[in-house]
Amino acid sequence: MAAVEGVLERIRPQIAEADFDLVSRLVATVSFVMAVVRGQRAIISRLRRIFGLSSSEKTDSVLGNQHGSEGEASRGAEPPAGADSGASPSTPEPSPPAKDAAPAKGHGRVPADAYANATRLPVAYGGLTHGCRCPDCCSGNLYDLEPASIVRIVGQPTLAALRWDLERLRCGACGKVFTAKAPQEAQGPKFDETAVSMLALCHYDAGLPLNRIERLQQNLQTPIPASTQWDVLNESAPTFKPVFDEMARHAAQGQVVHDDDTFVRILALMGLRRAELLKNGDLPNPERTGLFTTAIVSITDGDPIALFYTGRKYAGENLADLLKIRQADLEPPILMSDALDSRNLPKGHTVIESNCVAHARRGFVDQILNFPADCRHVLEELRKIFVVDAQCHKAGFSPEERLRVHQRDSGPVMEALQAWMLNELATKRAEPNSGLGHAYNYMLKRWNKFTLFLRKAGAPIENNIAERTLKKAICHRRNSLFYRSQHGADVGDMFMSLIHTAQIRGANPFDFLTAIQRHAKAAADSPAAWLPWTYRDTLARLAQSKPAASAPTPPRQ
Repeated sequence: MAAVEGVLERIRPQIAEADFDLVSRLVATVSFVMAVVRGQRAIISRLRRIFGLSSSEKTDSVLGNQHGSEGEASRGAEPPAGADSGASPSTPEPSPPAKDAAPAKGHGRVPADAYANATRLPVAYGGLTHGCRCPDCCSGNLYDLEPASIVRIVGQPTLAALRWDLERLRCGACGKVFTAKAPQEAQGPKFDETAVSMLALCHYDAGLPLNRIERLQQNLQTPIPASTQWDVLNESAPTFKPVFDEMARHAAQGQVVHDDDTFVRILALMGLRRAELLKNGDLPNPERTGLFTTAIVSITDGDPIALFYTGRKYAGENLADLLKIRQADLEPPILMSDALDSRNLPKGHTVIESNCVAHARRGFVDQILNFPADCRHVLEELRKIFVVDAQCHKAGFSPEERLRVHQRDSGPVMEALQAWMLNELATKRAEPNSGLGHAYNYMLKRWNKFTLFLRKAGAPIENNIAERTLKKAICHRRNSLFYRSQHGADVGDMFMSLIHTAQIRGANPFDFLTAIQRHAKAAADSPAAWLPWTYRDTLARLAQSKPAASAPTPPRQ
């Protein structure tokens, strides 16, 4: 500003006083705006992320891919900190991450084998068969190779209709009508089990609103009204309820539980409808106005189970309801969540609290423009522990092995980082009331929860799995906008839970939902055999026993 004021003084004698006054006010305006921007850079950073202008929070993106020596170490070019200090021979060594390789030729193309449900049509060569003489050299014999596949994609309605026209004859004398007998495949409900599965996937996984599906079906001349679609999903919901309840029972026994929530709209609990409920006294806790969708991801024996709950309860309250069916002899689960304890902790239940390091890291990402050097140091140090954790997962270490590696490699990093932040605040290098000071204090006040992964086997370092799970509910909210009633939200939660758990367990959700419907009685009697990770074994057992049960009896001698 001193240089700018010097320029103004030099040009003042050369221009009119009115012009100089205008230029001075313009300079003062620019100076004021720049001061506001410097003070609000953290807010601008958050807004850029909200509006999609900042696509990533990765260290490379935040720091502009300009790393010093610390950055090179955190990339895995050198062993993580503490790798050679006091490591026991039995402690596993995580392998360094592989360098990014160039995409293979044809990258992005889908091989023919990936189309598992494609109708396969064999095409014979014509005139040549296995064992024939080669028509070219006339000396060798031909033998079979793998077929050369050609894949063509054809369009069809999301829900296709089959129509059987049964021939009818009428007697000219008595008037009796004779109708051809319907084939076996034409009998049953109008909507096949596969149609229900397809509707559930389109609406609760792909996020297509029912009225959009209706418009698509009309364009393809297979009309299915939105109201009919909802009736089909609603009427099929009791078939899936036993499996959903069994899945929740398994989730309640998990060793690690992640939870998070997002807002939702339920019209029956909003606006004039809510006022009517309050007037009639049908709405408990009238002071509570929030509506939420909670995602709970329970890790049982290393495998995840995803559950959704929508309504007026917070994540902690939904988790408390789930833990009521937890076996009493199990030790308390590890709860990974953000630091909003008032909403995330299950009251009345004991849990081992752990907070998400990614949330703490985000505070420094927001302040990178205001305090670049200090935030760079914190982000580079935190990057080291994430690299170690990724290496442990890639190597398939057990929770105990992962704990030893983190204690050896990440422990010194976190200890040094804590001491550095305390010194920054104690020496007033960072103002406690500044954005950077708030980021320091946020992490230091919850240090034990952020570093549980250094003391407890199996404790995660971030809550990303719950946030990724919530994207299912957010996708539905952005497209369908709202649920009409609490019952509709419950149906949606059940389908989303079944579909997403099948996906993260490596099962085909379409086949999974269809199998439950086709074996509805068996699923109701023994739901544990029809979970996303057990139903394929159950189908295999049924397929093996069916031929034996239907084998023809030998003829009498």
